Amino acid sequence: MSAVRPGWNLERLRGLMDDAVARCRLDLSGAEVLTEAATGPFVVTPVLAALGGAKRVRALVGSNDCGTEIAAQTHDLARASGVVDRIELHERKTRSVIGRADIVASGALIDAAMIRQMKPSAVITLMHEAWELPRGRVDLTACRKRGIAVAGTNGRHPAVHVYSYLGVAVVRLLLDAGVAVQGCTILLLCDNPFASSLVRGLTNAGARVALAARPSEVAPGRSFDAIVVALKHRFRPLIAARDLAARWPGAVIAQFCGDLDRKGLDAVHALLWPIAPPPRGHLGTLCASIGPEPIVRLQAGGLKVGEVLSRGVHALPEDFDYIQALDGETVPA
Repeated sequence: MSAVRPGWNLERLRGLMDDAVARCRLDLSGAEVLTEAATGPFVVTPVLAALGGAKRVRALVGSNDCGTEIAAQTHDLARASGVVDRIELHERKTRSVIGRADIVASGALIDAAMIRQMKPSAVITLMHEAWELPRGRVDLTACRKRGIAVAGTNGRHPAVHVYSYLGVAVVRLLLDAGVAVQGCTILLLCDNPFASSLVRGLTNAGARVALAARPSEVAPGRSFDAIVVALKHRFRPLIAARDLAARWPGAVIAQFCGDLDRKGLDAVHALLWPIAPPPRGHLGTLCASIGPEPIVRLQAGGLKVGEVLSRGVHALPEDFDYIQALDGETVPA
């Protein structure tokens, strides 16, 4: 990574991880952690868990060429951080690998079959805010039946504070789409807690911003240089790109987060960015596109949630502020 982007050099990355572990007072001592190994920004996750004191970190990695690259990057960062001896890479999600985990730190699919293989005392940290969880990614019914605690990360906790990077990330998304932001009029369609951070970032970059939760809330006759879609993830997309393009021809439609119906784009000449739809549950531009800081902060915060869930009543009362409960759920204590 550092060969392409010098801000990702190993020495700097190690410093950011050490700072995040200290800031969150991350203490995974005695715990065995199961997570994913990934290339790019999320290479930090298993290494952060080990730096936080985990007894053993098992990270899942594919067996293809991409998996080989992931393994190499993980090994390089772990060696530079002095924790290579506590990280294992596994190609398959076997019963043995799953069954030994005290903390499952995962943004990937966790189905009923996997939950049945977890120990009853295991916990799941989503590694993102609870409201961002796409439907079906985690079988919550199976978790309740087995008494396995699940929670998201409070991204606004002072020690995590990833919200402060969202405004920069949305500006980056628009710049990549060819919208200068400065002096532009932008419609922000947002129905979630990201709204104030996104408005602040766009305004600070010189844009005039109109905020609405739905297109129907926008007065007729208004024109925009760009429309930023930043909605909650839903099973069925709430808004069709073709409808936005028909109402505001010439406006760039930037998908920051949430699901957007992309059918019928060619017929209305929709100007949609990014060209390929972001994976379900992911932002249209990775926060890592602006640097490693937000990813390191978020992953450290997610691991802290795992620590607190695992410790339960033995966790410090103030540490429960890191946790964001799912809708209708209570935080185990």
